[in-house]
Amino acid sequence: MRPITLKRHTFATIVCIALGCGTATYADVKTEQKGHVKFAGALGRMFTMFGGKGAREGVVSKVAVKGDRMLTSSGESGQLVDLAEEKVYDINFENKSYKVTTFDELRRRMREAEEKARQERTKAEKKEEKANESGEKPPEYEVDVVTKSTGAAKTVNGFDAKQSITTVTVRPKGQTLEQGGGMVLTADSWLAPGVDSMKDIADFQMRYMQKLQSPITAGAVSADQMAAAFAMYPMLKEAMGKMRSEGVKVEGTPVLTTMTFDAVQSPEQQAEARQQESKASDTPASAGGLGGMLARKMMKKKAEDPASAPANTAPGHATIMTMVTETVRVSKDVTAADVALPAGFKAKD
Repeated sequence: MRPITLKRHTFATIVCIALGCGTATYADVKTEQKGHVKFAGALGRMFTMFGGKGAREGVVSKVAVKGDRMLTSSGESGQLVDLAEEKVYDINFENKSYKVTTFDELRRRMREAEEKARQERTKAEKKEEKANESGEKPPEYEVDVVTKSTGAAKTVNGFDAKQSITTVTVRPKGQTLEQGGGMVLTADSWLAPGVDSMKDIADFQMRYMQKLQSPITAGAVSADQMAAAFAMYPMLKEAMGKMRSEGVKVEGTPVLTTMTFDAVQSPEQQAEARQQESKASDTPASAGGLGGMLARKMMKKKAEDPASAPANTAPGHATIMTMVTETVRVSKDVTAADVALPAGFKAKD
């Protein structure tokens, strides 16, 4: 089987946008970043098995921003975004070729992906309504965001950084997380003062988002994927917005961040999971079953192999994904060649 390749990973930019690094004057910057994503359960094992060295050890990405252009490269692939031309160039360094996509085309894909996801969510909700004899409406959700500066300090790749932890909790309205289940996104960040590079890159991404009329688009996730995710999980958009609003309260730029995404089952979902040993639906979860689908298989894995669960994992909690992002080095020495298509590369349909 062909190895799974990790394309367009600008992990630190995702963190900076989510945590509200703010905007800066347009500046030239060149950075090297390292990112590592780890999935739990069977997906994680498959990802590690077929993902090659990048899945095992992480991916090193280089990002260069100059004016209205940003070039991101990782391994054999890269992407050049030109805000003035409103074009995206996906580059294949191995084949010395590139493919051009206009912003108009990206907007169209986003609309189609969002509409498709919305239709799938509607179908899933109708199935739940039929299965629910009581006729109760799906619960509404609330988002809690808390940022805490721990006071801890350490040096990260030469940057003097202090620790700040932001936690986003999505839970049913009027219930605690333990009562109703939900999801938790935690960003454990080490922030360094005077490092404007991530702000400059995040500023470019913000301008890119505005051009696409998108709530978020970052290197690790395509615009159409994000549109589909927000359509399937409307509360996710609100969670990201509140995380950013809370993040502007802290000072500094993330140079090392560990983000974890946990699914939490309600007591009823835990009981159902115990009864359904190997039965799991492939239908995407709607807002009515926020933590259920994501955690179901993970709970089964814990039951079969308790030693595989972390010692501090609470009952009903399952870590679905962990993402580590790190800024390795920063430079202000950027030339036009750093944000240009390589010479001799040809356009590919």
